[in-house]
Amino acid sequence: MNVTWKDHVVSTPDVLRGKPRIKGTRIPVSLVLGYLASGSSHEEIIREFPDLTPEQIMACLDYARELAEFEVAV
Repeated sequence: MNVTWKDHVVSTPDVLRGKPRIKGTRIPVSLVLGYLASGSSHEEIIREFPDLTPEQIMACLDYARELAEFEVAV
């Protein structure tokens, strides 16, 4: 499944104080990543948050991947 985070993740200052979240929801990307990091499957996350789709969960991973690739010049 090829998912681009920019299709599913937004950040606006008036919602969740600008924290990245799933478009159309108040579910922060960090919450989804936390569930994944603790070993939850996509199915378990969707049971907890029925409004989420597998594509949105993958978008959270793509967002994290892009952040991890960010390079800082020292």
